[in-house]
Amino acid sequence: MQSVDGAWEFWIDRGGTFTDIVGRRGGGALVTHKLLSESPENYADAATAGIHALMERYGAGLIAAVKMGTTVATNALLERKGAPTVLAITKGHADALRIGHQNRPKIFARSIELPEPVYARVVEIDERVGPGGEIIAALDEGAARAALTAAYGEGFRAVAIVLMHGYRFTAHERRVAEIAREIGFPQISVSHEVSALVKLIGRGDTTVADAYLSPVLNAYVENLRDALGREVPLFFMQSTGGLADARAFRGKDAVLSGPAGGVVGMVETALQADFDAVIGFDMGGTSTDVSHYAGSYERTHETVIAGSRMRTPMLAIHTVAAGGGSICRFDGMRLRVGPQSAGAVPGPACYGRGGPLTVTDCNLMLGRLRTKFFDPIFGPHGDAPLDRAIVVEKFAALANEVAATTGKPAAPEEIAESFLAIAVENMAKAIKQVSIERGHDVTRYTLVAFGGAAGQHACLVADRLGIKRVMIHPLAGVLSAYGIGLAHMRIVRERTIGVRIGESEAALAKAVDELAHDARTALLAQNVAFDRVDIVATADLRYEDVDAVLTVPFGAEREMGAAFEAQHRLRFGFNAAGKRLIVETISVEAIGIARKYHDGGALPVSSTKTPAAHVRARMGGADHYTPIHERDALTPGAGISGPAIIRETIATTIVEPGWRASVDAQRNLILERVVALPGRIALGTNVDPATLEIFNNLFMAIAEEMGLALQNTASSVNIKERLDFSCALFDRNGELIANAPHIPVHLGSMGDSVRTIIDARGDARDGRGLKAGDVYVLNAPYRGGTHLPDVTVIMPAFDETGTLIAYIAARGHQADIGGMTPGSMPPFSRHVEEEGVLIDNFLLVDEGNFRETELRALLASGRYPARNPDQNIADLKAQIAACVKGAAELRGLVRTYGRDVVHAYMGHVQDNAAECVRRVIDGLSDGAFACEMDNGSTIRVAISVDRARRAATVDFTGTSGQAQNNFNAPLSIARAVVLYVFRTLVEDDIPLNDGCMRPITMVVPEGSLLNPRYPAAVVAGNVETSQAIT
Repeated sequence: MQSVDGAWEFWIDRGGTFTDIVGRRGGGALVTHKLLSESPENYADAATAGIHALMERYGAGLIAAVKMGTTVATNALLERKGAPTVLAITKGHADALRIGHQNRPKIFARSIELPEPVYARVVEIDERVGPGGEIIAALDEGAARAALTAAYGEGFRAVAIVLMHGYRFTAHERRVAEIAREIGFPQISVSHEVSALVKLIGRGDTTVADAYLSPVLNAYVENLRDALGREVPLFFMQSTGGLADARAFRGKDAVLSGPAGGVVGMVETALQADFDAVIGFDMGGTSTDVSHYAGSYERTHETVIAGSRMRTPMLAIHTVAAGGGSICRFDGMRLRVGPQSAGAVPGPACYGRGGPLTVTDCNLMLGRLRTKFFDPIFGPHGDAPLDRAIVVEKFAALANEVAATTGKPAAPEEIAESFLAIAVENMAKAIKQVSIERGHDVTRYTLVAFGGAAGQHACLVADRLGIKRVMIHPLAGVLSAYGIGLAHMRIVRERTIGVRIGESEAALAKAVDELAHDARTALLAQNVAFDRVDIVATADLRYEDVDAVLTVPFGAEREMGAAFEAQHRLRFGFNAAGKRLIVETISVEAIGIARKYHDGGALPVSSTKTPAAHVRARMGGADHYTPIHERDALTPGAGISGPAIIRETIATTIVEPGWRASVDAQRNLILERVVALPGRIALGTNVDPATLEIFNNLFMAIAEEMGLALQNTASSVNIKERLDFSCALFDRNGELIANAPHIPVHLGSMGDSVRTIIDARGDARDGRGLKAGDVYVLNAPYRGGTHLPDVTVIMPAFDETGTLIAYIAARGHQADIGGMTPGSMPPFSRHVEEEGVLIDNFLLVDEGNFRETELRALLASGRYPARNPDQNIADLKAQIAACVKGAAELRGLVRTYGRDVVHAYMGHVQDNAAECVRRVIDGLSDGAFACEMDNGSTIRVAISVDRARRAATVDFTGTSGQAQNNFNAPLSIARAVVLYVFRTLVEDDIPLNDGCMRPITMVVPEGSLLNPRYPAAVVAGNVETSQAIT
């Protein structure tokens, strides 16, 4: 791109709430502008309105380039406002994308609402290519032409072509695309061009999204060109973190267009400041995006957005629904923050448009934000200042409500500060997911804070993570826009390889060369000079029979293997000795190196730090007479001790007590903790509405981190792909405390398994007792199990003094545990031992020593031993690793808050759940029902409500007796169903824990279909009878 002396460049990030614009005229200084993304009464398009505002203020001129990140594609996907699209897919697979992976994102929703498909019509293409390229059915071109012509006649102008194995064997896809082109379709997306990767569902979803979104993007680009002038060079930020010429910008590359600019800005500015290990913390009005960088950009190759699975390279950005506009409320027991947002309209209460209390209002209430910091762009006419009076009024009313409900008086400022603590916990959790959970020690990292709201919370988030340094760039409030201006042009090309290391080094090199040529050619077509193109190749490696891939630099096979194993040990804590490595995918990136922008270099050092004013602001639980500093007045060398407020045109930074801010030679604010945090947070054991919400999140986070570890390291396809596993935390009595949103029948029954271990071995009843480093395993259906393939690993967790603090458990459906048929699901079993190896309270790890010899003997025992003990052992080790992770996280909580507080809140979260279920029971009436099953059995249930006790009895008396087939359902299943059903009746976001069962009494006759005795067969009871009960 040629520069034009004296001409403008504009770098724009159009976000959900605000649109940020950075402008530069010639070699002059940067200027910025921020405006609401939606203000239909004032302008039609925020980007063009902002450009005109800057040119009116600083002078009109030619426009050399506009570089933009936009939410146009994301919004079209979220709101289902893309182009009407027809899906052309191999015959017999018309509903494959609709079925997807059968996962339920909201497992407690009574009304299952699947995402609406983004395609409106399906055309089945009569053809079939096998996985090795063999032609099973030749392409029927006449039928394909007729079907596509009919779709065209119905008004469809976008087509997505997705054929079985088309990612590798492309002839049929290419011919169908030619036919569609001849018919006249203007938008044709072909899967091997869009996402040349194995797996039909992800490849298909990506191709459909590309066809659906590209016309919308093209229309927006054309409108923007009309508004700016057709001659203005226009570039867009892609989800990969690279720019693309507007003519090459596609729907599949646009869904993270805005956030990607923030990551690039974070990395480039941090490197200029000599920080090479950074965490990105981009907090805006609607959400917070977090990212990680330690020498290279991290990318993900599969992301689910608005129900669409996108298999295309994207920067690894984790988003949490916690922004300045996150709604703050009291639900009668807990203070809650998000996930709902006030958005741009009506916005926070202080916007003067009738909005609810939000995180922004909390900061305004506490004096951390001031009305004079903001231009008068609020109110119904867009010309009023922030309205603090309405915020004070709403917090006063909320304080009265909390006091009346809990019986504990609370000042409005205390409630506002509690809301901030909850929001900070949510954001810290998101950062852990991109850093600590992947094996990174964040204490050596710098937190780079940017986005309009990040500076207000950066010190608090850093404290929660143990990070001791925060960097805030001079343009932190618009860093996503600034990063778009600094970004390089990028093209990424990928290919599924699927070969073992050591078997095809020449073939790998050939694939890299072909992809590099393709990527370079595409970049040169966007007017990038040949000598400014760099090529970077990477490989995604995995262990054979394991799905978790890690990305390493492409090179000699031995070097790639060593890099993979180093990463694997860092992230998962172990390596699988003797397992073969698979090169799953090769990626090649062509980078068109942009000319560096220089902002004038280092400034002379001084120590100017005279505050502009002093105000009362609440920080750290106390009111402070707090200085306000104008950032523009601070010069390099200036040092400011917290508490302090640093304001600028586009952002506010809070320097918390114990922190010190300085300005470096590049004008960055560097915040450093100079007073050590206390080793333990002092909390009482009595329930507090804010702390209750925080511990709910902390306990659930432990289970979620366990689940991630198990999914990434297991061998069974049931665990790693079907996600048929569950992880949970239990108190010292075996009561369920928290779980990740996994399999309901597991979550409600695992407690019985834990209590089996306690009853048999607690208090040294077995003559040995429970010891640190012990792990037990069982699958016995009569002791909390469901069916034999569901194997539960249980670890007693001890603190650093050797005191038992909890139990950690992970249950996974293993691929085979023996039995009459492979897979351990025999259709005609009559005795439980015909279904596999029965494991009952087996000591799997003895004080840290894995008892493999004894385990192999157990798996080889019985009439029908396990068929693949190596895989069983691999899965069990993955489950153990998940439990070790959970125990370590729980010990961390005890170190931070103390054992008494952690145990108290294990009780409080159950009390919270119990009260929620009691509220449901208050609205129920007595009832009875009988379900006749196809096999002749009958399930009878009667529910009686005791309104005085606010309790219910669920009585299964009258249910058929234990059957001589395998439709018997263990008692733990009936308990899991009752727990699950009552949890679904709670229309709120509460954890599933044993508190839900406190108001419920169950009656299940022994020897019945729902409470069978040994040796009843149970394999169908877990999957069929359980559904009938539910």
